[in-house]
Amino acid sequence: MNMSRTIVVACSITLVCIVIRRASSDELPRATPAEVGLSSAKLDKIRSVVQAAVDKGQTTGAVVLVARHGKVVSLDAIGRMDGGNGPEVRPDTLFRIYSMTKPITSVAALMLVEKGRIKLDDAVSLYLPEFKEQRVYTAAGTEGAAVKREMTIRDLMRHTSGLTYGMPNGTAVDKLYIANDVEDGREDLATMVRKLGKLPLQDQPGARFNYSLSTDVLGRIIEVAAGQPLDTYMRNRIFKPLDMRDTGFEVDDVNVGRFATRYQMGRNGTLVTTETPSKSHFRMHPKLLSGGGGLVSTARDYARFCQMLLNGGKLGRARLLRPETVREMTTNQLPPEAMPMSLGGFRLPNLGFGLGVSVQLEPNSSTAGPNAGEYGWSGAASTFFWVAPRADLFVVILQQVEPLNIGLQLALKPLIYSAIEK
Repeated sequence: MNMSRTIVVACSITLVCIVIRRASSDELPRATPAEVGLSSAKLDKIRSVVQAAVDKGQTTGAVVLVARHGKVVSLDAIGRMDGGNGPEVRPDTLFRIYSMTKPITSVAALMLVEKGRIKLDDAVSLYLPEFKEQRVYTAAGTEGAAVKREMTIRDLMRHTSGLTYGMPNGTAVDKLYIANDVEDGREDLATMVRKLGKLPLQDQPGARFNYSLSTDVLGRIIEVAAGQPLDTYMRNRIFKPLDMRDTGFEVDDVNVGRFATRYQMGRNGTLVTTETPSKSHFRMHPKLLSGGGGLVSTARDYARFCQMLLNGGKLGRARLLRPETVREMTTNQLPPEAMPMSLGGFRLPNLGFGLGVSVQLEPNSSTAGPNAGEYGWSGAASTFFWVAPRADLFVVILQQVEPLNIGLQLALKPLIYSAIEK
């Protein structure tokens, strides 16, 4: 091959690589609110709502993204990443999304369901033998009651497994989780599962919705079925295909400068720093890969995940799930005996739970509003997303204040829905 032909071939290969890279990383298109039937005047109020929360000391800053008909129409970054005179929040600021990890883990598991590697109604013990001989806690005896049936993968995804979360002010089983250090970050998922297998369940599988470590156990099933660590599977099967370039279980040196500080609301009503970027445990690769709450992400990345769901499992040329799988995921899966669901002691009669997301229950009316069929979830540091299929719209709200504060969600949701003009 002569020199000129070599150069032509090399240039062609380079051009092809560039085209492929661009095609795989196409950004969600932008549009004005009016182009997608939304009121600009109402969406303009998002900034003032968030700024008011900053001024009142309820948060240091937030990113709010609104998209409709596949186009981003509003992306506001307000406040500062670490309060005071620190760096301003940017559209690409990294946030701990905590339990917003759960829908991603659920998608990872559903991909294995579609491949026939696991089945929703398989017993968990088929993949994790540690759960084969579990009992249900009873105050009357230490041995506990026999399970009426084994927990299934579906139970894990809808939080009817009988597991719990190890809350300090919780039940006797919660206290057993704490005493046995179930969530020891120095140990891996396999070790966590072995510990859980030795402890009693809090409820009979299928009997009650109880928010729990179920999605972390699901993460271990993914590892067993896929034959690789959870982070590797998510990176290769979800993050790379969707070009979620900033989503992962750790923050490296290059990106620590755009990682937000975490705060907690103190007893006197002021925000107290609980974790700075430089000293965050997210700066190190974790031993325990938490499918229930271990990811960091950006509004841009999570928007791509939401759009994939809204598109019926596809974004660009990447198809993760079939449309019928997404429909099942986003349909209430709770049995009648587990309804109405409750969370933190509060009954939620208008909500059900699908396979990894909460689901707005359909009203008994033919005049259902744009929120009919809405699904989504939140994170412990007051992050939140919701997808409204009827309105072909989704919203991502990211901030870093614990415990979970739904103030921005409650203020912004009716405002954004009211912006729909057609």
